[in-house]
Amino acid sequence: MPRYFFNTRIGKELLLDPEGEDLRDPDQAWNVARTTIRELLSAEGGQDLLGAIMEVSDEEGEIVLEFPFSEAILDFPDDSATRH
Repeated sequence: MPRYFFNTRIGKELLLDPEGEDLRDPDQAWNVARTTIRELLSAEGGQDLLGAIMEVSDEEGEIVLEFPFSEAILDFPDDSATRH
């Protein structure tokens, strides 16, 4: 399983995740990033972190996704089916 690192960029400062997490694919990394951001926003009150970005990188240091904290508060549907 590939290892992903969940680094947080706040302005020009980058807070590194030294341990990372073994996950099956980038989709699972996206879900972990979203959950982590939501937990941080809830614990910290949120407003100060809405401009932050979680940069998820692989073991080679390549960024596989950037997740703005502000997008984590949006509700994404669990599937692509249209609901009426």
